[in-house]
Amino acid sequence: MRLRDKVAVITGAASGFGEGMARRFAEEGAKVVVADINVKGAERVAQAIGDAAVPVQTDVGLAVEFDEMVDVSMRAFGRIDIMVNNAGFTHRKGSLLEVDEETFDLITAVNMKAIYHAVRRVVPIMEKQGGGVILTTASTAGTRPRPGLTWFNASKGWAISATRSMATELAPKNIRVNCICPFAGDTAMLSKFLGNGGDTAREALLEQIPLRRFATPLDVAHAALYLASDEAALVTGVALEVDGGGSI
Repeated sequence: MRLRDKVAVITGAASGFGEGMARRFAEEGAKVVVADINVKGAERVAQAIGDAAVPVQTDVGLAVEFDEMVDVSMRAFGRIDIMVNNAGFTHRKGSLLEVDEETFDLITAVNMKAIYHAVRRVVPIMEKQGGGVILTTASTAGTRPRPGLTWFNASKGWAISATRSMATELAPKNIRVNCICPFAGDTAMLSKFLGNGGDTAREALLEQIPLRRFATPLDVAHAALYLASDEAALVTGVALEVDGGGSI
C-alpha cells in the first residue's frame, strides 16, 4: 500500500475531488481526516471509509476552526503526514464587476487564506516528524485564465505561486509542496463555471478539452495519490495539470 501508516487531512472532503481523494487514500492504507463545512457529508464519507477515517466540521477560512481540525487529527491519529487544501469556492461565471464583496471575501478566504492557516499550523508538526507533504487543489484557471471567472482565476493563480514559493522555503525541512490543476471537473461546482449557458455551455467547454471529458474525482485522486506518496519523493513545486489536454 502506497500510503500505509500515513495520516492525511483533506479539506472539502464531503464531496467531489475531496471525497475521491479521501476514499482513494484510505484504499492505499492512509488514515484520513474528512474535513468539510458540510458535516453531514463529512460523516457520510467517513462512515463509508470506516475506522480509518474521522469526520470534522471545518470552515477553513477561520483560524479557530482550522486549529480545531488539526487538534481532532492529532487526537485521533497522533500525526499529520499529508495536508490537502482541497476546499474551494467560486463565483458564477459573468462580469467581474458583478461579483459582490461578500462573494469575493469567501473566494479569498477559502481558496487563499485557508492555505495560510494550513501552513502555519501543520508545518511545525511535519517538521518535528521529519517531513511531510502539502497538496493544494488549484486549477488551470490559475495558469490559463478565461473571461468570466476573473476573481476565481486570480485566487488559483495565487495558490500556484504560493505552492512554488513554499516548495523552495520548506524543502530544507523535507516538506514537499505541490498542487493539482484540473481544467473542469464533473462536480457540483461545474454549474457555477458554466453560468447560465446550460447544456450549450457544457458542450462548448468540452470542445476545449482534447480528450473530450471533464476530470472525475478519481482522476484527481490518482494524481494526488502519486504526489502524496514516496514515489514522488523528488517532486516539489509543481502545478500538475489534470485537464485532458485543456491547457494545450
